[in-house]
Amino acid sequence: MLKNLSHIGIAVQSIGRASEFFGKTLKLGEPEIIEVPDQKVRVAIFRFAGFQIELLEPMGQDSTIAKFLEKRGEGIHHLCFNVENIENALSELKMAGVNLIDEKPRLGATGNKIAFVSPKSTYGVLIELREPKIK
Repeated sequence: MLKNLSHIGIAVQSIGRASEFFGKTLKLGEPEIIEVPDQKVRVAIFRFAGFQIELLEPMGQDSTIAKFLEKRGEGIHHLCFNVENIENALSELKMAGVNLIDEKPRLGATGNKIAFVSPKSTYGVLIELREPKIK
């Protein structure tokens, strides 16, 4: 079902401060910044070696990232895996009794279909599934 690891999402209070570390100290360069208003999140994407690190900053106190930061503080928020067919992957997981946050895919920050799997079924790790756009 899973093809490969797409990215790691890291919840941060400030993309600006966190980008100093990831971009300059770790020398990952300048990130692409994307705002996703419907998810109330601002994302800084660092791309390297076919992989991404995404910094997630809340765009309001009612965002899920703000709630995560309040409860757990800054740190790894989720792991994202690429899948060939997200609808099939969600169906297989549901039939296996896995708790899904999203039973149907939605559009993510980069325009790909995404869906989240509940950490209640994944040993405390929020899992994102991503179906890459065909180029």
